[in-house]
Amino acid sequence: MSQSLTVLGGITAEQFLTEYWQKKPLLVRNAMPEIIGLLEPDDVKELALDEDISARLIRQKNKNPNEWHVKSSPLTKGDFQKLPNLWTILVQAVDHYSFDIAELWKKFPFIPQWRRDDIMVSYAPKGGSVGKHFDFYDVFLVQGHGHRRWQLGQMCDESTTFVPDQPLKLLTEIDVQFDEVLAPGDLLYVPPGLSHYGVAEDDCLTFSFGFRMPNLAEMSDRLSEQFAKNSALKQPLADITRQKTNNIGEINGTEFSYLKTQLLDYLTQAPEFDAAIMAYMSESKYPNSIPEPEEIAVDDLLEVIHSGYQLLLEPASKILYRQQNDCLEFWANGEQLCISQTFEPYIKQIADGMGIIFNEQFNQTEILEDITQLLNDAVLMLLPPSE
Repeated sequence: MSQSLTVLGGITAEQFLTEYWQKKPLLVRNAMPEIIGLLEPDDVKELALDEDISARLIRQKNKNPNEWHVKSSPLTKGDFQKLPNLWTILVQAVDHYSFDIAELWKKFPFIPQWRRDDIMVSYAPKGGSVGKHFDFYDVFLVQGHGHRRWQLGQMCDESTTFVPDQPLKLLTEIDVQFDEVLAPGDLLYVPPGLSHYGVAEDDCLTFSFGFRMPNLAEMSDRLSEQFAKNSALKQPLADITRQKTNNIGEINGTEFSYLKTQLLDYLTQAPEFDAAIMAYMSESKYPNSIPEPEEIAVDDLLEVIHSGYQLLLEPASKILYRQQNDCLEFWANGEQLCISQTFEPYIKQIADGMGIIFNEQFNQTEILEDITQLLNDAVLMLLPPSE
């Protein structure tokens, strides 16, 4: 029997995925109390000033709150001087910089890792907001500090109109069907397309756990990049059996169908296709957040093999795998991994969200070499034992 989950208000993952996922909102009080205190307002301001972090400062004019201004990173201390009454800071990918925050992804073990986007945090004083809007992805909004009032309304799509001449895609109105204030630890799931409007009731921090599907345009871009590496594809196609024509300005139906068929037939069997999709799906959306670790050697690992370190996924990195002809194929940060078969069961566990105690079971030359390479590439990390 499936286990009920506190983060989902006591329902099972199966029930949530069947009844709520991409369909309707879910409010859960005190779903994630451990998020309280992980970040304070001053922490968010400090993160926003880091030149390697993606952040935005959103302001509304005092004289006309309907006039919005957005400044994206890099932000400076001067940007936070003489602020209007209504403003908000958004900081992306805070899970890449905080192990404790990254660990909260484990609250959602029923959604594949490749669907994760990032954990964003927003800070706003009383009245602060990012306006009435909707997103094209699934999001779990979790209150970390203070209180925020959320109003949910109608479903929207790509044909929805927005307020003109604004730097944000704002809705003109919301047909309010849900109106609740979230307190620290509360969670609100908002499916794609559902209009929502969050306003700070006091100084507040809200964490957004985003789960995004890939889009066809970016997948096509990655495929084109792979095609460009294949010199054979740069050779002209063979011509069709040609007949005399007087309409030399026309590309006729037979010719067009031939070209289209050649392209589509290749796509269905292209060896580049699988590599392009796996590379794209395993990329970090914020590669600047991947650290540059101090290089180590196998001997360095042997010195700590009995010290209780834990082998984990680096929070800013991503590992994915798939089954291919009875073998597992691993990808990390846009590259296929070349690892020994003996290490595969361990890297699979790590990709599935587990941490493994680094001990004598890893004392094999080929495994130690794999771990050394993955640590030096910032795919994995060693977490020291808690004191």
